Amino acid sequence: MAEMAAPADSEMAAPADGAPRGGHDPHHEARRSDTRARIQQVALELFAEQGYDKTSLREIAERLDVTKAALYYHFKSKEDIVRSLVGDYMGQIDALIAWAKTQPRTRETRREILGRYVQIVADGSDVFRMLHHNQAAVNSLAAAKERGSVFRERMTGLVDAIAEPGADTTERLRATMALGSVSVGWMFFSDQVQDRGELCSAVLAIASDLFDAHSQDHPA
Repeated sequence: MAEMAAPADSEMAAPADGAPRGGHDPHHEARRSDTRARIQQVALELFAEQGYDKTSLREIAERLDVTKAALYYHFKSKEDIVRSLVGDYMGQIDALIAWAKTQPRTRETRREILGRYVQIVADGSDVFRMLHHNQAAVNSLAAAKERGSVFRERMTGLVDAIAEPGADTTERLRATMALGSVSVGWMFFSDQVQDRGELCSAVLAIASDLFDAHSQDHPA
């Protein structure tokens, strides 16, 4: 973590939009992204160990072995970190929905959508476990009021992507349950298995069974 021991003068003095002076520097952007991800991971670890309320930015900085100034360059508060974690997760779903809109509406595409969603849920499971274990604290944050509606919008987008055009309520419910089984299955069992890859495969297989029940009457 030598790069994080202290921010370079050019990094700390970067313009508000994060662009380094002298034009776009892809190496600088890569370092910023990597540092941001490390901060998020360490914050998640501390939130899980001692709770959101009992974790301070100072403790996050100390575990990372960086100054508070370096941490503030990326996040001004713990709430900013939580917002970024949820935002990154939603961003992955947005990207999946956007990709789905460019693909032919076939059974193979719909199964690919489901498989990609399984991976998104698996990658984001630590975030949602943290939110669940710290409900009292994080639900009082300003962004929490919007989280439910934002997630509902994304799920609606995914249902639209895998359901047949003009599908009735029952068919859309099947699609919704196929997607819902992914998050429920993963969240309940991810801390009970050693091989996360096997769990991914099992969750996808079960969700696909529900998906097949949805699509077999409407083959592509």
